[in-house]
Amino acid sequence: MRAILPATMLLWACSENLTPPPDRDPYAPPDQEQLSCLPDLDGRIEAREIQAALGIPVHYLVSPAGEEREVDLSGSVEDGQTLWDWSVDLDDDELAELEAEPLEEQWYAGSFAAGSFVSPLDAGATVEAVYREDEEALWLLGVASAEPDPPEGRTLVVYEDPVAAFQFPLAPGSAWVATGEIRDGTLRGLPYAGRDIYEVVDDAMGTLALPDLTFTQAHRVRTRVTVQPTVGQSVSRRQVSFVFECFGEVARATSRDDEPEEDFTRATEVRRLGLR
Repeated sequence: MRAILPATMLLWACSENLTPPPDRDPYAPPDQEQLSCLPDLDGRIEAREIQAALGIPVHYLVSPAGEEREVDLSGSVEDGQTLWDWSVDLDDDELAELEAEPLEEQWYAGSFAAGSFVSPLDAGATVEAVYREDEEALWLLGVASAEPDPPEGRTLVVYEDPVAAFQFPLAPGSAWVATGEIRDGTLRGLPYAGRDIYEVVDDAMGTLALPDLTFTQAHRVRTRVTVQPTVGQSVSRRQVSFVFECFGEVARATSRDDEPEEDFTRATEVRRLGLR
């Protein structure tokens, strides 16, 4: 036997639905947080494109302490563009989580009246560099141990006049020399005086490939620091940084002491911005 639908149901099923649909608002997507800095890839890095992000951890893949590593600072040329391929993922790399912080929270804040923020100087975050920034430059005011009385002794080195770590705008061809004079300082628990001479040049721009990221307009910035203590022998060290708009320093290689070659091939430390 077949079921037979009542006539009223048949009419309802076949007739046009006369109930008007409700009025609905168009879909409203959630508000998107605006990026505080967006690279414009104009070949120049302005002060606004290298602001410190306080309280935000940054992760670097760092070569183990005490181990030297081969490094290619010259790069290669592909289709007329310089490429530095630092993309090999190395099993013995260690993860360093570094973070810029407000100066006023540090034990040495009273020694740097003109400073505004601090950032770890070494991958172990045992020594911190004190900075301030304006439209002209990122200024380095000195360094201090992260703790007031660490096992290796207190460090508190204040420059009489700040030195420019980066001058703005930073562009290929930018170069400068700055000297930081130190009087009545403390270095690893011992009295210290002397001068630090910084020779800085932005000498190239190209693509930098890292294990997790690729930067298409990275600036190669060479810094040679010569430390001249009042008592003792002078020593120099080279540091090659790769700097990108809105990210700041994304990679670094540090030389042996008194390294004669600009494009040194053995580094005492290599750090690369990473995600793990």
